[in-house]
Amino acid sequence: MEEPEPIGEVPGPEPTDPPRPRRRGRTAALIAGAAVLGLVAGTCAGYLVQADREPTKLPSLSQPKLTQAKGAAPQPLSAARDRRVRTDGDLRKLLLKKPRGAKAADWLTGDDGWMDMAAYAETFEEPVGAFGELVSNEFRRAAVVGWLDDDMAVEIRLLQYRQEESGGAAERTEGGKYWADLEDGDSWVVPGTEDGMAYAYEDAESEPGYVPVYTAEAMAWRGDIAMEIFVSDTRPISKKTITSLAQRQMERL
Repeated sequence: MEEPEPIGEVPGPEPTDPPRPRRRGRTAALIAGAAVLGLVAGTCAGYLVQADREPTKLPSLSQPKLTQAKGAAPQPLSAARDRRVRTDGDLRKLLLKKPRGAKAADWLTGDDGWMDMAAYAETFEEPVGAFGELVSNEFRRAAVVGWLDDDMAVEIRLLQYRQEESGGAAERTEGGKYWADLEDGDSWVVPGTEDGMAYAYEDAESEPGYVPVYTAEAMAWRGDIAMEIFVSDTRPISKKTITSLAQRQMERL
């Protein structure tokens, strides 16, 4: 008896790269394109069927008389009322001004009041992961200001997102609130906002050789801009101090 020929290995599928995430905007465009193609094909088929039929008399057309509206057309929004005009300009002009007598901050990360994506990512504990999230959330730009008034240090950031496919400003605010809620302290709604929050923490941060420092922060968003405020002082920070700063900054947006 002849021995059966050895069966060779069955080639399996070649390894491929991991699937690439689908962009929602591209998906919507493809669906819209498919709908248009279907409409065109249906129209062509209708013409072919109609060409073989006898022409039929159409009923007379009738429609109610349309009356033209009187009066002048509404005027476009002025630059003062159109929020997009303000936020697409120099973002630094929307920041609160340094109080009279306070010293300009020398610890800010950025250049001439601007903070790019890499500089902002460095403010997180894991800059690499933060940078990737900023890219995904369509980070556009950030403006920053800070000052030192006696022993109280203040830093304010305005973070702007493109928001073509995601609500980056709202997501940034929700992320900040998530971590702030884990700390011990008091919290209050920022006046004039629906979900903006201000926090003042109970425990002072201390290091050997340094005076203990109390901290507070506030975060809120409006449109495509997220606001972050950080305050530190050698004394506990009051509700009025942090909420007033946040409210005045949000009013400028």
